[in-house]
Amino acid sequence: MARNAEKAMTTLARWRAAHCNDGIKKEQERRPYLASECKDLRKAEKWRMQIIREIAKKVAQIQNAGLGEFRIRDLNDEINKLLREKRHWEVQIKELGGPDYSRTGPRMLDHEGREVPGNRGYKYFGAAKDLPGVRELFEQEPPPPPRKTRAELMKDIDADYYGYRDDDDGILLPLEQKDEQDDRELLIEEWKKKKDDKQPEPAAEGEEMETNQMHIPSQREIQEALLLRKKQELLEKYVL
Repeated sequence: MARNAEKAMTTLARWRAAHCNDGIKKEQERRPYLASECKDLRKAEKWRMQIIREIAKKVAQIQNAGLGEFRIRDLNDEINKLLREKRHWEVQIKELGGPDYSRTGPRMLDHEGREVPGNRGYKYFGAAKDLPGVRELFEQEPPPPPRKTRAELMKDIDADYYGYRDDDDGILLPLEQKDEQDDRELLIEEWKKKKDDKQPEPAAEGEEMETNQMHIPSQREIQEALLLRKKQELLEKYVL
């Protein structure tokens, strides 16, 4: 009995010692508060993967809309805090000679495969997108399409735009010729009509005799009349 008790005590002591050593080891391997304190590339990669697992766990939890508004907001804040911490570790990994995860890393997607929406770097996950005041952020009207520049508008302008190739289809030219012929015939008819209207009527016999008997002044009489009129104007101007 004493031997068995000693064995039991020895086993218990070993278990307690192992448990204490594990606790000390875990406490020693706690993730550093600042990423810049870690100078080992392998450990930096390890802490980054640990943060990614924590983010995945909390993203799965926040999908439950029954957690309540306050719990959902807390989870969303914790996820964003972990994302900032992950970026710090990625910067430290790059400085230690590791890969640049800011370029090669995947985009942050939700459980439906869509990119996580956010405002000024703050992301919303799962049920947090349906919280009061959050949905309105993503229901804004899309911006109007950008106006085309003059150079972009000129790209679509060619010879067809100015009608240079309209005569090549074989349809427009016959129509224009027909219209020109119709206009020509109409103008000829109008000219003939006006010509007929302008022809003088034959004068009566009495009027012709009266015209022949009218006195036509000679050139001398015209000059004398002009001279007399000039004298009369000078008298009125200087005498009167």
